[in-house]
Amino acid sequence: MRLLNTLIVDDEPAAIEGLRLRLEAFPQIRVIAEANSVAEAIRAINTQMPDLIFLDIEMPEQSGFELIRQLQPEQCPAIVFVTAFHQHAVKAFEVRALDYLLKPVKRERLAEAIARVGEVTSIRADKAQLLAAVAELSTEGHNQSSSTAEKTTAAEPQYCIESQKLVIQDGRNPIQLIPYQDIIWIDAAGDYMCVHTQTETHVMRARLKSLIDERLPDVFVRIHKSTVVNLTYIEKLQPLSNSEYKAVLANNKVLKVSRTYARALKQRLLG
Repeated sequence: MRLLNTLIVDDEPAAIEGLRLRLEAFPQIRVIAEANSVAEAIRAINTQMPDLIFLDIEMPEQSGFELIRQLQPEQCPAIVFVTAFHQHAVKAFEVRALDYLLKPVKRERLAEAIARVGEVTSIRADKAQLLAAVAELSTEGHNQSSSTAEKTTAAEPQYCIESQKLVIQDGRNPIQLIPYQDIIWIDAAGDYMCVHTQTETHVMRARLKSLIDERLPDVFVRIHKSTVVNLTYIEKLQPLSNSEYKAVLANNKVLKVSRTYARALKQRLLG
């Protein structure tokens, strides 16, 4: 039996307490942290590295789907969504969460969800699949009466780069121009990338290699096969085992620096 280090994320303290008490009946579950917001959850994930998250969807400021956008692909835990809104249940399942639970959580359904987690070989979530579904959900309001030509454009998202800004254009949402100086880091999962600024995370359909080949400004450095970071936001490097590091950013985000890219990063930081 695998012991699963578990994080509970919900903006309602009573909901967290109720779920934690129910989870005590399952010896394979060890609750290591609780969070009332996406920001708290990110801090807990960075420090505790859970195997499993019970994730509420509807929360103030940022939803559970926003948390998905901020997870590094190689560190994405298994996810079981928890929601009081039935319309989210099917959506949650469609984003390839291992399962979803409706509030109030019943013990029988909780047992089924935990059994499902225990059955899978790898309990890491596939962020590429999660992002694909989140991107689809974010465009549900798009006018379904679009012409065939418009639908073709929407099915083939594009992006381009200007000297001072990254231009994101996917054919369905307004064109977004993001100053490079505002971009803290970019991570990729399959055909999708998350562009992180201080206040927002933008999802764009493109591959990281293509973006790098289009000559991102020199201030951006690759620290992992799926991650590039703006050097100006790195505040310190914390050594790990196997010559790897953690890069601590100005917004307290912690990113993994793989051994492959650690030496080049240190050289850039030391001048």
